[in-house]
Amino acid sequence: MSTERRSYRREPEERRREALIAAAIELMAEGGPQAATVRAIAERAGTTPGLIRHYFQSKDDLTRAAYAAMMNRMTAESEQATREARDPVEALAAFVATSLRPPVMDGERVRLWAGFLHHVRRDPAMRDVHEATYLGYRDRLQAMIASLPGNEAAEVARPLAIACNAVIDGLWLEGGTLPASFAEGEVERIGLSAVSAILGIALPALPPMPARED
Repeated sequence: MSTERRSYRREPEERRREALIAAAIELMAEGGPQAATVRAIAERAGTTPGLIRHYFQSKDDLTRAAYAAMMNRMTAESEQATREARDPVEALAAFVATSLRPPVMDGERVRLWAGFLHHVRRDPAMRDVHEATYLGYRDRLQAMIASLPGNEAAEVARPLAIACNAVIDGLWLEGGTLPASFAEGEVERIGLSAVSAILGIALPALPPMPARED
């Protein structure tokens, strides 16, 4: 019988913390919140259960960090698409469209979000994370709206951002939950059309996504 023990990786502090967060998200995606036990997270991340407390005060603290990481990553992915935009209108179109196509709009992420939302209801600290990540996305959207002529004032850009964000959130939820109910690219097109109507401008369509290889 083999007596070989699992070897634990020695990595920089921040990378090890990120590995624990990634492990928690993966386990929640695979089996729901109940699958992300401290022992399972440690095993998936290649560390020991006791070491988790070096990075997180509690399991709830790790759950909050996982939620923040997932939400911030989606915002970063949407924002990354704006880097090659030639003007503010094209940047806004890229931000909206990317928010409504994979990998941002994804069934697994919607399920994870729904699981995290259960914690938001009972945990004030988790509610703070929810608010911060929501505002992080909305503030970025507001900044892009404010860059359009006539929308520079905060009292103009803010309600427009709230309205546009509500449209994007609703489409993200429905498109991620029931992808077979929509034609290819339909959710994205609806989002661009709705945001265009709210803002009174024409947002250009993005090139279609490359076909997935099976």
